[in-house]
Amino acid sequence: MSLIPARLRVRRPGRLLAEAAALAIAIVVAFPLYWMVLSAFKPAGEIQSTDAKPWTLSPSLDSFRRVFQQEEFGRYFVNSLIVACTVVVASALIAFLAATAVTRFRFRFRTTLLIMFLVAQMVPIEALTIPLFFLMRDFGQLNTLGSLILPHIAFSLPFAIWMLRGFVKAVPEALEEAAYIDGASRARFLWQILFPLVFPGLVATSVFSFISTWNDFLFAKSFIISDTSQSTLPMALLVFFKPDENDWGGIMAASTVMTVPVLVFFVLVQRRLVSGLGGAVKD
Repeated sequence: MSLIPARLRVRRPGRLLAEAAALAIAIVVAFPLYWMVLSAFKPAGEIQSTDAKPWTLSPSLDSFRRVFQQEEFGRYFVNSLIVACTVVVASALIAFLAATAVTRFRFRFRTTLLIMFLVAQMVPIEALTIPLFFLMRDFGQLNTLGSLILPHIAFSLPFAIWMLRGFVKAVPEALEEAAYIDGASRARFLWQILFPLVFPGLVATSVFSFISTWNDFLFAKSFIISDTSQSTLPMALLVFFKPDENDWGGIMAASTVMTVPVLVFFVLVQRRLVSGLGGAVKD
């Protein structure tokens, strides 16, 4: 038994190098977030100064006051919340049922269908924006939240189905057969046995769909063309972009407010997210 305490043991050089690299990457990733929050609390004089400093000795809430004094800011926030939550719930439900179908059932063109999911994932969103615009116009969905919800559900599904397919496949078929022998129906097996087992995967896919929907600017700018009451939160940033001089304090404060729901959602599902990503890696 070693008499040297664990905290005094010499670490391997390779581990120290890996930890230093991880710390450096974390600093590089976190610095833009720190600068955004710092700029939101800086007074206007410090933001406009050419001598930028990574700190402030006189924090101010003026930028946040300008953000919350916007008449439509609360409406934009609620619209973003409705769109993001609807996309998360709908895409998770559809992806779960689709992943179960392509994994548990044998039918013609199943492989072709899976390849089509991959192809759909590879098509850039920008290339489909104009066709989607005319499609929404023909269906009378322009200037509605539906024009934002439907495309985001469609773009979230391929990735979610592919990821959940691994979780469904990992559940042994013997468990399904045992459930049927015990008298469980297919619906009962689906929702009371299979659903809890793949729930970490649902959480992982929900995080990606929530973030992509919450931060969307392209669809909001393209499909909400005249009715500003249907706009979402990223459109609120445009108020602070002015022809003569941009209000960087307001832009950073609004961006900080936009980040808070994402952080709250991430903290709430963090434990499930780690296990979900771990399951995806094992697969």
